[in-house]
Amino acid sequence: MLTYIIEYLDKHFDLPGARLFQYISFRSAAAIISSLVISLLLGNSIIRKLKNLQVGETVRELGLEGQKQKEGTPTMGGFIILAAILIPILIFGKLNNIYLIIMIISTVWLGLIGFADDYIKVFKKNKEGLKSISKIIGQVGLGIFVGSVLLLSDEINVRMPLEEAQAGGYNVVRQYTIDVPTLTQGIVRKEMAYVKTTMTNVPLLKNNSFDYEVIARLFSDNTDLWLWFIYLPAVIFIITAISNAANLTDGLDGLAAGVSAIIGGVLAILAYLSGNAITADYLNIFYLPNIGELTIFASCFTGACIGFLWHNSFPAKVFMGDTGSLTIGGIIAVMALLLRKELLLPILCGIFVAENLSVIIQVSYFKYTKKKYGEGRRIFKMSPLHHHFQKSGMHEAKIAVRFWIITILLAIITIITLKLR
Repeated sequence: MLTYIIEYLDKHFDLPGARLFQYISFRSAAAIISSLVISLLLGNSIIRKLKNLQVGETVRELGLEGQKQKEGTPTMGGFIILAAILIPILIFGKLNNIYLIIMIISTVWLGLIGFADDYIKVFKKNKEGLKSISKIIGQVGLGIFVGSVLLLSDEINVRMPLEEAQAGGYNVVRQYTIDVPTLTQGIVRKEMAYVKTTMTNVPLLKNNSFDYEVIARLFSDNTDLWLWFIYLPAVIFIITAISNAANLTDGLDGLAAGVSAIIGGVLAILAYLSGNAITADYLNIFYLPNIGELTIFASCFTGACIGFLWHNSFPAKVFMGDTGSLTIGGIIAVMALLLRKELLLPILCGIFVAENLSVIIQVSYFKYTKKKYGEGRRIFKMSPLHHHFQKSGMHEAKIAVRFWIITILLAIITIITLKLR
């Protein structure tokens, strides 16, 4: 919004310094600072309001150290994260950008699902919260929306050489000619095209792209129809899995917020690289026109998580609740899909994946042993994984920091995969 005002003032009044707003790097820096300030200042007001409404956490007795002290701590602090994301992006983002529109809708969508869950738990005094089927329906609905826009919108495309696009039978949205400097031949003119495709980058492979259409071709020559049955379920699975995994990770003070902040920083880097033709060509990743605006959204997301960590670090003054945890997981998943880097999520979101798998393994093994031996047995002392370490006597602050360190290592590995093939 502010970008449009500055552009108007510059056009008519030659406003000094207005051209700074043309740079994504400047707007991203302004966005992350704004997110932090909003989290810090608005956060205290929201916490006081939650306390006045007696929106306190009801803690189930799990036999964990320090658990009783958490009783009554305000929850639904995810509103701090939502405000710190949405306000700066409305100020510094170009709101006609299709990628930003998708991210704003996704944020509000998941925030409403999380709020409904928290509202039922807190105000209706129902510890189960929103029914699992209702939660899944909401996540599936978002997956259908995001997948459909990715398949249908001509504003979402990939740049590739025109010859390659024609050979692959891709739907060419627009074609143009660029001048490419070379060491031996000087300036060479090259025919390029923007195409509609479901290709995504694959880490660690020399030919680092995969097209979901390849699977569709196994079933029929009518790939346009089958692609919906292949691509939409993949999008739904990714959004649902990462969203729920983030929800499971939100079990210790500062854990989910810290991990998500690191992941958000990597997504901001990936968005900047994918939106720059030079760096995209150098790294041999897809150049995605107009995706650079996601750098600003990812910066807002990172700033919001760091700012929330100010209030949520041990001992926490507020919990994010499902309003925050479902939203941050969904945001990460949708951003990765838009960046065509969803296959990097198992690496980048390694902590989320481990937390999710620990629950699946624990439940599956318990059911299996109960059926076979008549007595359920456990692999972990408690799941999700962070509770296993807590049961082992490790302080929750140490667990959170160590999980942050692991996420930093995974983040570095994720960035390295851009060149390691």
